[in-house]
Amino acid sequence: MSVMPYETITDRDQLIKRMQSYNPDADVELVCRAYAFSAKAHEGQTRRSGEPYLRHPLAVAGVLTSLRSDVTTIVAALLHDTLEDTLATPDELEQEFGQDILRLVDGVTKIGRIQFRNYEERQAENFRKMLLSMADDIRVVLIKLADRLHNMRTLEHLAEAKRQQIAQETLEIYAPLANRLGIGWMKNELEDLCLKYLKPEVFSTLKSRVAKRDEERQKYIEEVIHLVRQALQEAGLVGEVQGRPKHLYGIYQKMERQAISFEEVYDLTAVRIITDTKMNCYAVLGLIHSLWRPVPGRFKDYIAIPKSNLYQSLHTTVVGPRGEHVEFQIRTEEMHRVAEQGIAAHWKYKERGQIDDREGKVFSWLRQFVEWHQDLPDNRQFMDTVKLGLFHDVVYVFTPKGMVKEMPLGSTPVDFAYAIHTEIGDHCVGAKVNGKIVPLKHQLASGDTVEILTAATQVPHKDWLKFVRTPRAKTKIKHWINVEEQKRSVEIGRRLLERELRRHNLPPAQMLKSDRLLEVARESGFETTDEMVAAIGFGRLSTAQVMNRLLPPPPEGGRQASEALPAARPTPGKTDEKGVKVKGGRDLLMQLSRCCNPVPGDRILGYITRGRGLTIHSVGCPNLEALDYDKERLVEVEWDTSSPSTHAVKVSVLAVDKTGVLANVSSSISECDANISRAEISTREDRKAVLDFVIDVSDTSHLSRVLKAIERVDGVITARRVRTWQER
Repeated sequence: MSVMPYETITDRDQLIKRMQSYNPDADVELVCRAYAFSAKAHEGQTRRSGEPYLRHPLAVAGVLTSLRSDVTTIVAALLHDTLEDTLATPDELEQEFGQDILRLVDGVTKIGRIQFRNYEERQAENFRKMLLSMADDIRVVLIKLADRLHNMRTLEHLAEAKRQQIAQETLEIYAPLANRLGIGWMKNELEDLCLKYLKPEVFSTLKSRVAKRDEERQKYIEEVIHLVRQALQEAGLVGEVQGRPKHLYGIYQKMERQAISFEEVYDLTAVRIITDTKMNCYAVLGLIHSLWRPVPGRFKDYIAIPKSNLYQSLHTTVVGPRGEHVEFQIRTEEMHRVAEQGIAAHWKYKERGQIDDREGKVFSWLRQFVEWHQDLPDNRQFMDTVKLGLFHDVVYVFTPKGMVKEMPLGSTPVDFAYAIHTEIGDHCVGAKVNGKIVPLKHQLASGDTVEILTAATQVPHKDWLKFVRTPRAKTKIKHWINVEEQKRSVEIGRRLLERELRRHNLPPAQMLKSDRLLEVARESGFETTDEMVAAIGFGRLSTAQVMNRLLPPPPEGGRQASEALPAARPTPGKTDEKGVKVKGGRDLLMQLSRCCNPVPGDRILGYITRGRGLTIHSVGCPNLEALDYDKERLVEVEWDTSSPSTHAVKVSVLAVDKTGVLANVSSSISECDANISRAEISTREDRKAVLDFVIDVSDTSHLSRVLKAIERVDGVITARRVRTWQER
């Protein structure tokens, strides 16, 4: 049994025929009315390709038939752009199609009437809306994924910059979301399309190489499949055997992760065996291992411990005929259906898109997203947390009572403690893993049994942010530290202000509660007196500035003592010699962070340090993330493109160790008008050369041209930018 996406739907009758293939009792009349409504609403509109706009909602509805979606979802897909892109109103939609369909369409509709400061703000608010809608009815996200898939299939008609932006967002959010929902084929197609537009040269090269290798490998795989079928028949076991090629993005990831060339990727194809029962899955596994020797460390049992998206299968790699590695996946028909359709395979449509108890426990990450939506008002931090939560490899660890907890790879006992309960995390002092005391930064492995030790006097530490892995743990630690910092800042600020008030013979207790001080706070841009006092404690506001506003003007010719430190007046668009412009124009000493070496084109943020001015970090820098709890010190900055300059960037090149590679790489860098300020060369045991350069570039697009030029050099395997925090 194979569950795969169908060809793109191009007309109404084709859609109805496909829907009736799995739902003979479907309400065809309702679908026809939705099609007619959408056709009338979009009449005269065309897509960038020049084709009628109606083709898009029709194609989105077609994608959803691949997931065997119900009539309500299909109808909502046909109407999903009517509220956003046409004159149709919510009242018309509800009157014509009912409240359920209106709710789904509204959940998919973007927030179009609000003005946002930038693309990231809009992205975050759109995702927040979709998140809350899908928590109520997960069909919202199925429609959104189908919409994004068709947009990615037709992305070539957009401008280059827009293609890159949409592809990056898809890779960071929508492909991982499809994976978390268990829709395997959609996740693979989205990732391959992202690779096509983000790294077109890599995509084109891989595609041609895989096609060529497939021709060579086809006979070999057919031989393996024949031997397996013969063995199954002799053993009396039921099993459908089929080849399964790996998707291009998966191959690219493997090459990047393991720093290997295409020729060193052995398992480009895998063999899938679909049998009838769970017991026979293990029987087939035993049969495969009796035919060929298994590769140690390459067996995974996702039947006994399913993935968080309900995926179940046995994975094993064996040394097949003529010594070549072959990967096998063994599952039942039901497991295969879930692997391809994910949550859509379990759907309880009669319950208005609600997840039943079994799936509700497994999809607990959705409830975590809602929790983050409530706890993280900062849009940038919210999106970074969501991306981290969507995209991770996992380990399976046990509580002392034998309950299984799924944790991201790299998780520590502190992550485990916060996964159980916030209070346990806050008071965690130590942990036992498999009965032995381990450090709090110890990384957990699958199969570990973890016991958390707590103490009432323990509180979270800033240092924990350097090693915790889960978004939940990071959020809770930052929240606690932020609350404590706020309390401390209010105390310090109050003491400083009280001292200044006494110096001017003003009663502190009375003044701190006065309406006049509240007026001064609001004149300074704060909602309450406490907010202003906290700003004094943080060092963002001086007591002299407050007194200048609070005290009456001096007599003619006189002078106030508090004028010794005049109120700072922002100068619009203050630009530093580093080529960075501070939004709001604060007069601060600036320096580019050495941990991430940002260059023009990178998204950046400033952090006000104590005594060292403003440090500029790239968004995503772990050092910046560790400081993220202290939002009062974060400053919005942007690159000043009016003053061109060069910036040093570290680049690491992995190449085959042969004569002429270094000279050719150096030449390719020079041809791109980039200067090499430092170079280090080393050779690995596997006859690979590592070439580390520090080069001067003007911006990220210049760097991208340099990296592409290096990758075109014969013998080069990978070329990439390196940050201080990254391992080579």
